[in-house]
Parts: sequence; structure tokens; C-alpha cells
Amino acid sequence: MTVYILEDEINILKHLMALVNEMPYLQVVGYSGEVAKAQAEIPTLQPELILADIQLKDGNSFTLFSRIDVSASQIIFITAYDQYALQALNLGAFAYLLKPIETAVFEEAVDRCFKKSEQQKFNQHQLEIAVNHYKGGTRPKRIALRSAEYTQIIDIGDILYCKSDRGYTTFYLKNGSSILVSKVLKEYEALLPEETFIRCHQSYLVNGNYVSKYFKEGYLEMFNGETVPVSDRKKEVVLGFIDKI
Repeated sequence: MTVYILEDEINILKHLMALVNEMPYLQVVGYSGEVAKAQAEIPTLQPELILADIQLKDGNSFTLFSRIDVSASQIIFITAYDQYALQALNLGAFAYLLKPIETAVFEEAVDRCFKKSEQQKFNQHQLEIAVNHYKGGTRPKRIALRSAEYTQIIDIGDILYCKSDRGYTTFYLKNGSSILVSKVLKEYEALLPEETFIRCHQSYLVNGNYVSKYFKEGYLEMFNGETVPVSDRKKEVVLGFIDKI
């Protein structure tokens, strides 16, 4: 997450820099202690997060944010004066922290901000996939998979098969790795191209490009030797898919 720091007290600026550098997913792209400089830089840099003191040498950040578009950024105000809290929250601030800055409070606020940003990106990506799907337009080539630790972007063509288990879905990839996500298989069945992926079983969605054999006993063998079950009611669907190859 890219960060811009708006702070005119050098010691606090250094402290904020040190706090940010301790969080591996943050990257400072700019900083300033003046409204005029920030007004020129922020629209160009488009930071995802702005850490903003309110009272600055040449004005205040409320005035700055009324002049420029910061809709793409989340703002955490950091100030010594709590009388600005209501105004900051009305402006849409993500958080309002008082000086002196406590490390644990700062990290908790920034972490919540980061998670919100990642969720928004994930939702936007999934929305774009769904829109393309229902428009019948160009199929997306990649998909975002959000696990407990991270969101991974993968090529759809790298998916070997998906397995559902009690509200979770595991994606097995052709390189041998797997990703567990906390969403049901049905959601991904609607996103992945139906001309490529076969729902061969209630718990399995298979990339047909990697099927090497179909056994009439009721299972598929993948190119890497792994086997996937085929339910009785899905046998005709699987055979129909194979006939089109």
C-alpha cells in the first residue's frame, strides 16, 4: 500500500517514517510539511493511504482535501488536538489518532485500513469478472483468490481443479501448489468459463484441458495422474464435454 505523509514536525515525521518502514506492505511515495507542496504532489502520486497532520505551517489539511480529489485514498489524521475529531470523521477519515502516537494503536489502524483496501480491490476484481461473464464479452484470463493470509492473482489456465469442503474451496494448480479460500465452489463455478470447466461432482470443478482419461467406473484422471470422482448424475455432462474435444 502506497503512503503519503503530511507532517511539518521533523521528529514526528521521522517517527512516522520508522513506523511505516516496520510494516512490510507499506511504501512511502512522498511526504511534505506544506499544503502547497502536497497539493501539487498528491494528485500525481495517488497514494492509497495519507497520514495527515491537521495543522501545518501554511494552512490545514482540511482545506487541502477540499481542493483536491482524494477519493482514491484513505486518510488517517494524526494530530495533537482532539477538537478536530468530528470534522475529520465527517470528511470521511478512516481513523483519527492523537499525538503522541502509540505504536500499537498506529499499527492496528493501518492494518485495518490495509485489509479494507485489499477487500475493496478483491471485490472490484470479482465484479469485473462477473460483468464480463454476463456481458458475454472477452473472458478474463486471471482471477483473484483471497486466502487467510493474502490475495493471490493466478492465471485461470493454471487451475487444474477445484475441490469444495464445508464452505471452503481449494484450488489445485498445475504446478502442484494449492490455495484454500473461504468461499463456496458455486461462486467460482459462475466465474470460471463454462466451456473449459466441468462440474463433474458436487464437490469438484475440473479444468477439462487437463483431463487425460475418463473411466466408466466414475472418475477422471488428470494429466499429472491425480484422479477426480464423477457423480452418476454428472456422467452425461462429462461425456458430452469429452465428445466436443
